[in-house]
Amino acid sequence: MCYLVAVLAVFMLLNTYGMNLLENKLKRNQTNLLFKEASLIATEYKGNFYKGDKTLNDLAQQFTSIDSYLNIRVWIVNKDGRIVADSSNVNHPPDMNLYDLDPDFLNMTLSENTILEGLLYEPMLSVIHRVDYNFQLRGYIVLHSPMRDIEDKATIYLDVVNICFLIFFPFLLLIFLYIYILTVRPLKRLITAAMEYSAGNYNYDLKATGLSEYRDLSVALSYMADEISKLDDYQKKFVANISHDFRSPLTSIKGYAEAIMDGTIPSDMQDKYLGIIVDETDRLNKLTSGLLELNRFDTKSTLLDIVSFDINQIIKKTAESFEGVCRSKKITLNLIFSATSTYVDADIGKIQQVLYNLIDNAIKFSHNNSEIKVSTEEKGDKVFISIKDYGIGIPRDSIKKIWDRFYKTDSSRGKDKKGTGLGLSISREIIQSHNENINVISTEGVGTEFIFTLAKSGD
Repeated sequence: MCYLVAVLAVFMLLNTYGMNLLENKLKRNQTNLLFKEASLIATEYKGNFYKGDKTLNDLAQQFTSIDSYLNIRVWIVNKDGRIVADSSNVNHPPDMNLYDLDPDFLNMTLSENTILEGLLYEPMLSVIHRVDYNFQLRGYIVLHSPMRDIEDKATIYLDVVNICFLIFFPFLLLIFLYIYILTVRPLKRLITAAMEYSAGNYNYDLKATGLSEYRDLSVALSYMADEISKLDDYQKKFVANISHDFRSPLTSIKGYAEAIMDGTIPSDMQDKYLGIIVDETDRLNKLTSGLLELNRFDTKSTLLDIVSFDINQIIKKTAESFEGVCRSKKITLNLIFSATSTYVDADIGKIQQVLYNLIDNAIKFSHNNSEIKVSTEEKGDKVFISIKDYGIGIPRDSIKKIWDRFYKTDSSRGKDKKGTGLGLSISREIIQSHNENINVISTEGVGTEFIFTLAKSGD
């Protein structure tokens, strides 16, 4: 529509205002030509005539060439206003006095749309040139050019321009259509895809077409939709898992509390079930704390207190807290350090939390009468910390999932009834916040080894 309006506006402007400008330009050019010719005639012939060298008929004969080739009618008018020579009627010039027809005509130098009754029958552009000889008025040279010629020339020129535009505008329309195909159509597909994705239809097939920028945007949009789809699935699983993990302890707490209140549980056994209620409450507290911890990492609001400390001492201190459970399962914690002291730059509290989670997991999934190795080794500007057990291991299809929040392998659900499924997620977030890496190597039925790195302190 804008294109059609522009085309119509151009044609209307060209054939109105443009036509007027063109006619004025041609009129000025013709006026200049008439003045030039009148000046040449006056200079060339007035001396010869008034000296008597040539007659009026001789001059009129010479003016016929101007009339024929330039379509300019030439009059010689005496000082009394009578036409004495006419290039259009050499033998019989009109016997008329211009003062009688228009008293002001000969006093002008330029007259547009001139019509003199009985002499000029169509509008003329007239130039009047006064002829003086020996300081006396001798007469006038009057040149006429038809206004119709100017209008015809303007029409011819404008027709040429209109034809050029008629050829150019369809070509321009093809260019616009090509640009439309290259830009607007792919953009509409992108808009449609965005609407589909926003409505939750992540399987909408978006074909990458058009310019390279649109193809890149299509790929990026498809990738975004895929990631949002994964996030949506993750959120659904997250809600399901958190609902399950909150519901179980709450059900136990509610059930045991009601049993104690209505007397179902005898008074001599109430302490046992009150202890279970306390344990379930602790589990809920750990779950809530873990979620808050992960949320702080997600919002980048956790600030690390980076200091230099001996990682070996922190490992020893953390291992001491598992003395009771290790004694009950007859598990040996074997600490192997490549140096007496190994200093790293990290947040002590956060790294201790990682060590606690990894050692706690190793103990949970180790067999009785087994061994767990915790070691440190310096390599270049990094320190590698390893926690290795010889327990049940992790199934191959579960290795990539263990970092997901609330994820528990089927084998762990029976052994880890008090776990929240957040320990490994929190550990990975802590290590990644230090710009370090954590990896796992595991074989089902053989054991599992977690390895993470920390920056070695400068000398």
